[in-house]
Amino acid sequence: MTLPLRPELKGLSPYGAPQQAVAARLNVNENPYSPPPAVVDAIAAAVHQAAAGLNRYPDRDFTALRADLANYLAAESHVDFLEPHNMWAGNGSNEVMLHLHQAFGGPGRTTLTFSPTYSMYPEYARDTFTNYVSLPRMDDFRLDLDRAVAGIAEHKPTLVIVASPNNPSGTALSLDDIKTLAAACAEVPGGSVLVIDEAYAEFRRRGVPSAASLLPETPHLVVTRTMSKAFGLAGGRLGYLAASRQVVEALQIVRLPYHLSAITQAAARAALAHHSELQAQVDEIRAERDDTVDWLRAQGYTVPDTDANFAYFGPVKDRDAVFNGLLEHGVLIRVVGPEGWMRVSVGTAREMAMFRNALLEVTA
Repeated sequence: MTLPLRPELKGLSPYGAPQQAVAARLNVNENPYSPPPAVVDAIAAAVHQAAAGLNRYPDRDFTALRADLANYLAAESHVDFLEPHNMWAGNGSNEVMLHLHQAFGGPGRTTLTFSPTYSMYPEYARDTFTNYVSLPRMDDFRLDLDRAVAGIAEHKPTLVIVASPNNPSGTALSLDDIKTLAAACAEVPGGSVLVIDEAYAEFRRRGVPSAASLLPETPHLVVTRTMSKAFGLAGGRLGYLAASRQVVEALQIVRLPYHLSAITQAAARAALAHHSELQAQVDEIRAERDDTVDWLRAQGYTVPDTDANFAYFGPVKDRDAVFNGLLEHGVLIRVVGPEGWMRVSVGTAREMAMFRNALLEVTA
């Protein structure tokens, strides 16, 4: 049978990292710790209550969840000026990013990013017929601000997306860097939205502020977050953003009706109510990350400073061989970015010991 598939989709494969039942799954930056039993019970109770009303559509605007998200950011990032109308959410931050492209991208428009970075960004652009431009980062994976500002002036993007901490390198932007990018976006004729993707923000080192602190003075700034990482709620599929009321109102136009189920809303609200318990191991993950970075550097690898829950290391002479060798030892990591580089998510102490031992054996 011949299908009228869009020409630009022919021959492409769906996005997705390997999902394999191995002893140490360290490839997709998940929180390695399951929710505590008390939190599982709280989520189950909330879902049970919501299930009694599943004959009705959910709250289309999920106002209670948006209020909870604003309160969480006030506690976590000390931004106490956010209101429910400043918040938006979707089924993972992927859907939130797609909403941004549906509202501000499209034919004749451009999304600008800086590579290497999250591999889904070009797919959001592709799916919304948005032109995609990615400029290279510096050799140490930090952002070249002069090049970035020049790129914004040249390409006049309606969307500029920068992950901070960056995936896969873990490198983070300073507030001054973000202000410089925002100022460049403000000069784009017709407007440009600056999106700071903070999927890994809860793992940042102490004293590193969130871009959300700049929202009152930067109405074209958007800060995206997720509950998949530090919350350990990857299976719950809840991503969100903080932005001006005008940005959120634009996203409400393009979302599908009732896009967040009553079950999703109930589970997310229960998790937010127990965020301290769910994030109890964040300090432990940070410490394990720093130990992993130190160990990799001691083995002769280059590892950028990381504010995320993963480490990016290289050069690796034959990364496909190393990947397969680690897999044979029950350790799954990620081949991503330029040739010679690999990324390992931070797992439990036992999982990281497995990784270190396996890497030594495979590269001996």
